[in-house]
Amino acid sequence: MLKPTLLKIDKLIENKRKEMILVGLRKGLTHKDTLRLSRELDDLLNIYQKRYSLHKGNHTKNIIVS
Repeated sequence: MLKPTLLKIDKLIENKRKEMILVGLRKGLTHKDTLRLSRELDDLLNIYQKRYSLHKGNHTKNIIVS
């Protein structure tokens, strides 16, 4: 089961993604507000990945991508 912090981050990611899509549709994909939200979403995704890796014991380091 995912830790509450991961679930909380997951919800933040979902909300940020929805917000970014709405702003992108209204203001355009290259508008500064859309780009800011995209960076914020990237930050949340990075945090999620780091915490998920710690939660899973860093098994993702053993994955080979060809």
